Parts: sequence; structure tokens; C-alpha cells
Amino acid sequence: MNRNRSASPTAVKPAPLKAQGAPPQVGVGQPYTVEYYYKVQWGHQEEFLQLFLKNHYPLLEKIRGTGRILALKIETPAYHTTEDGRWDYRVSIRYKDSTVATTANPDEEAFKKELWPNHATFAQEEQRRFEILLAHWDLPVTEITPAK
Repeated sequence: MNRNRSASPTAVKPAPLKAQGAPPQVGVGQPYTVEYYYKVQWGHQEEFLQLFLKNHYPLLEKIRGTGRILALKIETPAYHTTEDGRWDYRVSIRYKDSTVATTANPDEEAFKKELWPNHATFAQEEQRRFEILLAHWDLPVTEITPAK
């Protein structure tokens, strides 16, 4: 019995694999979306959300008022997932453009002083919000839905 497994001339070659890369980026001056994911220590989800809504959401709303942010959405999953894929909150922000999304807001410190005159309390609560955070990641996304 011949156990030679050399390829015959009629063997079909598999198609080359294409590398999976990032989706195409938006054009200059186009809206740019980033999803921010937060994974919180078990039992502290409500505390995290309260601190987020008290100390970060008002800042995002203030920035939205300047036109740098076009849309803002906060979501939580309806069902649980595996622990390694778990996230508790997703904040989707649609920025005016990629430059706005990736550069510091020159007004941010002034907004913080205006919104939270008691900076010590603000700093303490923000520290607590990050103490109960297990993981945080930012995911820029590009819509690729074909136009109708």
C-alpha cells in the first residue's frame, strides 16, 4: 500500500488567507465614533454608575454643548456573558471628527472647575470610581454599512 501523500497535479490549492485588519477609517472632517467599555468589580456596578453619572457624564454633556461631541449613549448588556468577555457599561461617543476625538479638550479643566467647585470631593469620588474598575478599553469604530 502506497502511503506517499505527495500532492498530485490535480490537487486544489487553498485560496490565500487575507489578513484581518482594522476597518477603513473615516475621511478627514467626518464624524468619528469611539466606544468606551467599563468592567467593574462584582457588586459595585451600581456604585460605579452613580459615580459616573455624577462626575463624568456632566462633563461629557458640557463638551457636547461645544459641538465637539455630536452624540452620546450609555448602555449596559441585558444578559450576562462569560467573565473574560464581560463588560458592564459601554459609552458610545460620536465626535465631530477624529482630531477632536484624539486631542485634549482645551476647555476641560475650566469645565471641571465650573461643574465641581469642591475639587477635593470630585477627586476623591473619581479615585473611587477607578478603584472599583477592573478593566477599561476604548474601541474606535467605523460604520461600514452600505448606503441604500
